[in-house]
Amino acid sequence: MKFFKKLSRSVKGRVAIITGAGSGMGEATAKVFAAEGVKVVATDVDQKSVDRVSEEINNSKGECTALKLDVTDKSDIDNCLKQTVDIYGSLDFIINNAGIASVTSIEDENYEDYWDDTLNVVLTGQIRLIRAALPQLLKSDNARIVNISSTEGFGASPYHSPYTAAKHGVIGLTRSLALELGPQGITVNCICPGPINTNMTSAIDQKDKDIYARRRVGLKRYGEPEEVAHATLNLCLPSSSYINGVYLPVDGGLSIRRA
Repeated sequence: MKFFKKLSRSVKGRVAIITGAGSGMGEATAKVFAAEGVKVVATDVDQKSVDRVSEEINNSKGECTALKLDVTDKSDIDNCLKQTVDIYGSLDFIINNAGIASVTSIEDENYEDYWDDTLNVVLTGQIRLIRAALPQLLKSDNARIVNISSTEGFGASPYHSPYTAAKHGVIGLTRSLALELGPQGITVNCICPGPINTNMTSAIDQKDKDIYARRRVGLKRYGEPEEVAHATLNLCLPSSSYINGVYLPVDGGLSIRRA
């Protein structure tokens, strides 16, 4: 079979900053990327958690540096970018995974605090890191930004309005930047996980998870962080160079179910 151009599926030697990498989907993403030969900068507000992840990756013959990063703190972001370039000399991928979630009523007296905190991490934190990383990404011949949203980004649940609004914002941000940065060689895409077994869902009773999955999810189960991580990796492949501005549900069929 004759190909016009043979596009690579290798990311070996690329450099990625992954936020929220101390647990759950971020941890899985760091490990999946490292297993494919990516030099990973695993970041999290919890230094101990990313130290553990980094140690596990390096012990498995991957390459990983752990850095403390609060995405609401510009000085933390600047330090992260400086150390990344000092250590690895370049930057190819930004994976905006850091997030928080809380259940709150619009009538809660502390509602505006929840609102500010959630949007600051989930939405504003993403654009802060993107803006800081842009000079380095523009030097890459395979620059990728992958923002993590949620199925809440195109749906809604009661008592989650700050989170829902932020995740809708992530999709809007992704689509707008895809058009703005695409001509400069940077693709910008978005992953929208559905119900995934992470720390955020660990408080839900397993029986309730099973009932929800049977009723709402096409595959009748919760997803695993690694399944989300592989979807993220696919968007960073050189062969995915014409995928830009998408928001990809990784939800086992939840978002298409109507009955």
